[in-house]
Amino acid sequence: MSSPRIKAVSFDLWETLLLETDGADRRRSAARCRSLSEAFAALSLNIPLEDVVRAHEASASWLASVWEKNEEVTHLDQVRFILREASKGAVSLRPEWMGQLTEAYVSPLFKEPPRLDAEAAPTLAWLRDQGKRVGLISNVGRTPGVALRRFLAKEGLSGFFDAMLFSDEVRVRKPSREIFQMAAEKLGVAPAEILHVGDNLKADVWGARNAGMKAVLLSSEAGRDREAEADPSSLVSISRRLEAGITASAIAPDATITKLGVLAQALSRLEETWAKAKSLR
Repeated sequence: MSSPRIKAVSFDLWETLLLETDGADRRRSAARCRSLSEAFAALSLNIPLEDVVRAHEASASWLASVWEKNEEVTHLDQVRFILREASKGAVSLRPEWMGQLTEAYVSPLFKEPPRLDAEAAPTLAWLRDQGKRVGLISNVGRTPGVALRRFLAKEGLSGFFDAMLFSDEVRVRKPSREIFQMAAEKLGVAPAEILHVGDNLKADVWGARNAGMKAVLLSSEAGRDREAEADPSSLVSISRRLEAGITASAIAPDATITKLGVLAQALSRLEETWAKAKSLR
């Protein structure tokens, strides 16, 4: 009996394994501004909260301009931008402040946490039981990979993954081919033997297919933060706008599912279809 066509499955994180609720992005942004303002005050920096909020909002446009090129910056770059804008160029980030400001910047993830999809752990466990290697390929927003690793460990999910790639750590974003190739190398399998699952047609489906992988589109309304999507300055809204120009007719996923719980059936059907096609050659 021949080995399975798919040897590894990789996942997107946001709106695939982690789901937002209405208003979460707005509440997290407000908490981040408050935390930064308090941290600045503790460092004897006289920067009013309203200036921190203004700088935080201004950073969204800057981040969008970076992400449009599939490039990435670190959370410290983001803090540096906000500090410079909020202080009107009067204060520069010092190395000894980094730990304190990092904690202030990432703590809102734990104060306003996303919701773990109830089907995430069972799906990942099933894949491991089937002998599949499992990966995570995630673009980050304002929360860096180091904090997301902590969160996934707290939720009991990190142990399922053989490899986790976060865009701020590898300095390139989906849909760039490079991040998918890095994942294939870490998983130890060829790109053609990987099935990637995600909710974004451009970043996940087009990106994975362009890197030589198979792709499943998770098309679900559950967990979407409609309030953030309606706000043009939110990172959720910016991420959606970056999907522009890629349509389902331009590059179709190998399968579309509406919830993680049916991935096992979808994968089985795909492998059966590919096996039949191979036998007819």
